[in-house]
Amino acid sequence: MRQNKNGKGGAPGTPVGWALLVLLCAVALLLGRCVAEQTQRTAAKWETTIPNDYFAVRATANAEAEAEESGEGEAEEVMMLKIACLTFDDGPSSNTQAILDILKEADVPATFFVTAQEANLPYYPLLKTAVAEGHQIAMHSASHKYSQIYADPSAFWLDIKALRTALEPYLPVAGIHWLRFPGGSTNTVSHRYGGRNIMKTLIAQTEEKGYEWIDWNVCGEDATASHPDADRILKNIQRDSNGRDVCVVLLHDTKATGQTVKALPAIIAWYKENGYNFCTVEQMYEARDGG
Repeated sequence: MRQNKNGKGGAPGTPVGWALLVLLCAVALLLGRCVAEQTQRTAAKWETTIPNDYFAVRATANAEAEAEESGEGEAEEVMMLKIACLTFDDGPSSNTQAILDILKEADVPATFFVTAQEANLPYYPLLKTAVAEGHQIAMHSASHKYSQIYADPSAFWLDIKALRTALEPYLPVAGIHWLRFPGGSTNTVSHRYGGRNIMKTLIAQTEEKGYEWIDWNVCGEDATASHPDADRILKNIQRDSNGRDVCVVLLHDTKATGQTVKALPAIIAWYKENGYNFCTVEQMYEARDGG
C-alpha cells in the first residue's frame, strides 16, 4: 500500500485509510449494482424469446393420430380449432383487477403464472376472484431470482415449495400442478448458476413429480427494457401469431405493465376477429387429451 509522508500506511484508523475504505465500498456497491442490472436485462431478454412450439406440435400430432385411428375427420376438426391461451406472468399486482375486469367483460379465460415476491402478496386475495371467474392459477416462482432458483435443482424445488406455501391460505394448492420456468425451459441464464444441464434436469424432475410445464410461442415483449406502448405490444403479438393455429401468449402482470392493460382489449378483439377460441392452458391440454 502506498505510504504517507510520515511513512505510515493508509490504515483504517487514519483519514487516508477511511477515505480509501469509503472509496472501495462505493466501487463495490457500484459494481454490484451494475452486475444486478445486467443480470436483470439478460433475464428479461431470455424471458421474451420464444423457447419452442413443442406444445402446439404435440396437440396437432395427437389430433391427427386420433382422427386417423378412428377413421373420422371430426376429431381432427375439433383439435384443429384456432386456439389462443392468454398467459400472464409475475403477478398478482396492482394491475390484476383491471386485467380481470377486461377478461370478464370479454368472457375470456386466462392463465396466471404467479410469484410470491413481496410486491405480489398484498394482491393475493385477487387470486380467489380469478379462480371464481374461470381463470387458471399456475406456478412461476416464489422469488423469481435466477441466481437462487437455478443454483441447483433442490433450490428450484424449495422455491416452488415456498410459492405453494404462500398460496395455501387463498387456494387449494393440491389442484395447482402447472408451472412455467422463469426464462422458459430453454433459457441459458440458468447455466451460469447451475451448469449446462440444469434445465434438462428440472424438466425431468417436473414430470417425475407429476407437474406439467409450458413455455410460450407468442410474446408481447411487454416486460422488456424498451417499455413498448400498447400499440407496439399488439403488433408484437400479431407478428408472432401469424401462421399459428395454437397461440400461447406471454404477457406480464406487474406494476410496470400498465401498457399491457391498455393493449389487452385490442389483443382480445384481434384474436376473435381472426377466428381464435380462448381457453386456459389446462383446458387446452384437456381438449388435447380428450377431456
